Amino acid sequence: MLRDAWDASAEQWVAWARAPGHDTYWRFHRSAFLPLIPPPGRLTVDLGCGEGRLARDLLGLGHQVVGIDASPKMATATRMHPDSSPGVVVADAAALPLPAAVADCVIAFMSLQDIDGMEEAVAEAGRVLGSGGRLVIAIPHPLNSAGGFAPDLGAGSRPFVIDRSWYERRSISDTSERDGLTMTFHSEHRPIRDYTDALFQAGFLIEKLQEVGEPDPADKWSRLPLFLHLGALRI
Repeated sequence: MLRDAWDASAEQWVAWARAPGHDTYWRFHRSAFLPLIPPPGRLTVDLGCGEGRLARDLLGLGHQVVGIDASPKMATATRMHPDSSPGVVVADAAALPLPAAVADCVIAFMSLQDIDGMEEAVAEAGRVLGSGGRLVIAIPHPLNSAGGFAPDLGAGSRPFVIDRSWYERRSISDTSERDGLTMTFHSEHRPIRDYTDALFQAGFLIEKLQEVGEPDPADKWSRLPLFLHLGALRI
């Protein structure tokens, strides 16, 4: 299961995520994602909080935050951070230990692709929000997880190849090495319709969609989106 793989990789992830400026959060997400989040309300739920970096940013913005993660090691890392630490609960995102309509905002930042029961997690987000609440999501763009660039033919001419069905859900394990750190990412490729269908079934209306790419025009990934940000209203 994805949750077990992430718990096993927790120490790798904490080192990777906490190295200054190292992870994609700093280069691609933070300045684009935080403006999508509504102002502080009664409660903001950070779904799949990991080691707590986004929750710490939210605390700094005045949010009352509870982090949810299925990994006990991740929850401990969040709780033991030397800076401000949000409340954190070890729980399955598909069965949140929270009352209905208790929150004004649920955030699933780069976590839904790592959650075994994505549809159930979105439904649970809708339940704890109630009418008028907002769900803010970041995921790898499904184009990113569907294929890859062909062998080097020159940076500007490498075609992007999808050699399996775009619509086929499949597990992915991808190991990256950078600046002396190694991290294996465990996720599931899902087409965009699986996410939008889950939002529709849970009573959400998509208000905002932004595709996030590489800003360096010399990089091959400047031609295609890397990440997808969504803001949705629970109706």
